[in-house]
Amino acid sequence: MMEKDKRILQHIEQDAFANWLEAKIEEIRAGYSRVSLTVKPTMTNFHGTTHGGVVFGLADVAFAAASNSRGQTAVALNMTISYLQATSVGDQLVAEAQEQHQGSPIALYDIVVTRQPSGEPVAKLQAMVYRKKEWFVSE
Repeated sequence: MMEKDKRILQHIEQDAFANWLEAKIEEIRAGYSRVSLTVKPTMTNFHGTTHGGVVFGLADVAFAAASNSRGQTAVALNMTISYLQATSVGDQLVAEAQEQHQGSPIALYDIVVTRQPSGEPVAKLQAMVYRKKEWFVSE
């Protein structure tokens, strides 16, 4: 991993919300990230299934990592989610965010949340960022 990439990862790993969720960045590269978590009892709703906010939050962490993966500050403009199936305590969820369009200043991303190890889709999202004219890690 190049020095700049290490500094970007270190910066992104300081995300307090991601750390509170105990979300782990498994992979990050330009325009892509893969983030995981294991569902805990405190992450459930009154039906005993994973709260939708946890699924959305995991996807948002992956989206933030992918969209900021080049060191340029990117902020979310929009996220749309479709929930496909419920998950439960103990399930391992993985969110993969992939850049679909890298414009200036707007970029578009697709995010898929899956249950592992089966790979069953749990949720699909589309998201948009605005890239500011500032870098949190420069060349």
